[in-house]
Amino acid sequence: MRKKDKIMLARILISAAALAALNLLPLTGLPKLGAFLACYLFIGGDILKRAFFGIRNRQLFDENFLMATATVGAFVLALYSGSQDYNEAIAVMLFYQIGELFQSVAVGKSRRSISQLMDIRPDYANVEREGRLEQVDPEEVAVGSCIVVQPGERVPLDGVVLEGSSSLNTSSLTGESLPRDVRPGDEIISGCVNMTGLLKVRTTKPFGESTVARILELVENSGFHKSRSEDFITKFSRVYTPAVCLSALALAVLPPLVRVVFLGLPGQWGDWLYRALTFLVISCPCALVISIPLSFFAGLGGASREGILIKGSNYLETLSKTKCVVFDKTGTLTQGVFQVTEVCHNSMDRETLLEYAALAECASSHPISQGLRRACGRDLDRSRVTDIQELSGHGIQAKVDGRQTAAGNEKLMARLGLTCPEWTGVGTAVHVAVEGRYAGLIILSDVLKPQAAEAVWDLKKAGVEKTVILSGDRREAAEQVGRELGIDQVYSQLLPDGKVRKLEALLERMKPGQKLAYVGDGINDAPVLTRADIGIAMGAMGSDAAIEAADVVLMDDDPAKIAKAIRISRKCIRIVYQNIVFALAVKFACLILGALGLSNMWLAIFADVGVMVLAVLNAVRALR
Repeated sequence: MRKKDKIMLARILISAAALAALNLLPLTGLPKLGAFLACYLFIGGDILKRAFFGIRNRQLFDENFLMATATVGAFVLALYSGSQDYNEAIAVMLFYQIGELFQSVAVGKSRRSISQLMDIRPDYANVEREGRLEQVDPEEVAVGSCIVVQPGERVPLDGVVLEGSSSLNTSSLTGESLPRDVRPGDEIISGCVNMTGLLKVRTTKPFGESTVARILELVENSGFHKSRSEDFITKFSRVYTPAVCLSALALAVLPPLVRVVFLGLPGQWGDWLYRALTFLVISCPCALVISIPLSFFAGLGGASREGILIKGSNYLETLSKTKCVVFDKTGTLTQGVFQVTEVCHNSMDRETLLEYAALAECASSHPISQGLRRACGRDLDRSRVTDIQELSGHGIQAKVDGRQTAAGNEKLMARLGLTCPEWTGVGTAVHVAVEGRYAGLIILSDVLKPQAAEAVWDLKKAGVEKTVILSGDRREAAEQVGRELGIDQVYSQLLPDGKVRKLEALLERMKPGQKLAYVGDGINDAPVLTRADIGIAMGAMGSDAAIEAADVVLMDDDPAKIAKAIRISRKCIRIVYQNIVFALAVKFACLILGALGLSNMWLAIFADVGVMVLAVLNAVRALR
């Protein structure tokens, strides 16, 4: 519990004890009024102060004004009637402060959940200078600098591991408890905690563009995007509060006037004034004003704890209505890296064929070349390769161990005058020739992410009616992925503008009230992410453009988190609607009873504070 909450709790306990003691003491007249007034000011002084400043700033109609008017009126009524019963005024203020305490504790819990998750901003970076480590502000580290991350320290900047191997704790970014092992050549992102070995890292981005900076910016800005439900509450309060204040005034004045002027009966001004004051206490819209934003805040925090960053409550509300999910293929449903899936060797054995192809391609950074090198499973001695010649659109020629080697497509083999088998299956074919003889065929394919099938299945269980793939890949490759995952529709060989046109056609076929989500990770996905009702980007290795354009970011690139995000959003919206219906139903029922004189201040306390406490407690459920 925060310090200010502890102070409020102490005030509540002292005021409750003082109120009980004052009722036991034999006080009358001015001493009794002074003692009860002191107790009232002790528990409600801050409410009166806020009401005064609201009046001075011409912002009359808020809950502070309502509570101040009702409780001061209760004091006046006790003096006017001669009852000297000041308990109700203090009790109303006391229970209202109890409700405020509940709300403050709940908000504090939500904020702590997010702040603990977002406690990822590194305080310093270790830069190696003249053989010594200097701690500098991460914002001062230039791209390409060599930094040292020691065990137990947080990775301050995105980069590539130069030396050392270690395990990284990524739970604060991705929600994933399993450590991630890294070694030289692996990319690492800022915000992770280095658990075991010492790492030397070459930075690839300035701090302002690093993963940790982007996350912090997304969370800080999420509050600026309000949902329709929050906008409704804001507009509702602006109309509702003046309306109930005027209704209370009419209730205090019109019935007595009618009795006196038209019926010739006593006005019973005190009775109707009491009803009006009770009406004011009941009407306070705290449950709505506090619990609805708190529900969204808790929902955003609960999603963040799972490694799902939602940029605002409006996107949370849109996500809950998602009925169609459209995927990019490469890097979203597949790993975006090529792996050798088949080797057909002819004049040499499998291992030698792979080794010669990988050595010939060793100078290239193309994903195919990287896949060949990974397939070898060992470090390659690049001194064995000479005379490397890249033939655009064909492949590569080089000398490996002094032997003329070629690795490429069918066009390269035809150029060399060699006959090779035609490959019509799924995957990319690399033909290899050594010393003018055809040596074999290596097939590389982009493999599915382990969670992809589960992700599609979970979406259908979550009520998503349609799944679609929009891919720039070949038709055979895209359709095979669609078949393996059970995707409803697959569109292939699409350029970025083609993806946008196809997405717009899908949007036109959506039913009213249903929303479409697009999931992607590359620069070419940015236009489609922006055009979709809700854009979801892969945050760990996705492009900056995609993350910037998206409304939701999955920090660990796990497509299974999409269904989880939808379930979280639906739970949050369900809680919001529960609070709206419950609060309004109880409010209007109690307002009618108050106007008819069938309720007193104690029922008003339940209607105001009780409903607020129950709504706030319900809202906190969105954290889980």
